[in-house]
Amino acid sequence: MTTDYAAVHLIMLLALFEYFIFMMAVGRARYQYGVKAPATTGDENFERVYRVQMNTLELLALFIPALWTFAIFVSEAWAVLLGAIFIIGRALYFKGYVTAANKRSLGFGLSMMPILALSIGGLYGAIRALAGCSPSTRGL
Repeated sequence: MTTDYAAVHLIMLLALFEYFIFMMAVGRARYQYGVKAPATTGDENFERVYRVQMNTLELLALFIPALWTFAIFVSEAWAVLLGAIFIIGRALYFKGYVTAANKRSLGFGLSMMPILALSIGGLYGAIRALAGCSPSTRGL
């Protein structure tokens, strides 16, 4: 059994588990606010929960490849730290947005900044690897 990148796997799976929790929240909100599938509009409170789920799905498509590219080509330790910030940001986004749409900014910023850092760092690391530069240490 290998433990290579176990911490990165853990971060990825925690992000996916968090998304699963958001999916379950949408199901509860459908019942609570009487929004029957396949409708995605109706009560404003439902729509905010639904938007958290959809926005998280949109960001996961950026987050997961950026997380892995950064971990492989730059630093596993920094990827894990940035990934943890992303997960915390998503939780704050959920809490803020469900309360009121104008309270989602902090969580959104704490979600986007790690994605930006992971993407730029991963791109830089991959280019360096293609150019034959020595890879960085994994950092763990």
